[in-house]
Amino acid sequence: MPDENHVNATFYHYKLIKKIPVSRLLVRLYLLLPYIAVISFMILISWTSCFYFVLAAPVMLWIHYVISRSVLLLSGTPFRKRWKFSLRLPWLGYITDQHISYRLFRRVYIYITGFGLLLLAVILFWSPVPFTLSLLFWHLWFLLPQYYAFLRLLKQRKDGMIKLNAQDISYYQQ
Repeated sequence: MPDENHVNATFYHYKLIKKIPVSRLLVRLYLLLPYIAVISFMILISWTSCFYFVLAAPVMLWIHYVISRSVLLLSGTPFRKRWKFSLRLPWLGYITDQHISYRLFRRVYIYITGFGLLLLAVILFWSPVPFTLSLLFWHLWFLLPQYYAFLRLLKQRKDGMIKLNAQDISYYQQ
């Protein structure tokens, strides 16, 4: 029986190519941005912007969830055990929990960016300006860590694997 498991087992050999640290200073600056935004919205637009700002965060998380689930369903890759909703800083929202193809990771977040901005352009005509600006802020804020990873991995090959940890971003090659 142990020989049968050894023969049928799948072994993945990944070589760590790059490990990008996520410093505490970066996370603190990331957490400071919403405070700066809400204060500036309240000063520049109106004090009611605070309510729209608070309302826009869960709405944008839901929009990101719907877009990413749709992209994952259409791509045909098994994602149910690999993706989950996370409240772990700086990876907030519906995010991968395991190693995932860097191409799929990029595809999901490029679609989230594009469709999210398109949806915001449509919403702009029917919603109050403070709410739309709050949605835009949260949209960009939730995507900021992923685009930080994209920028840091810009010169790497696109056929690798990526793993997002609380302290770092790991990039592997098979």
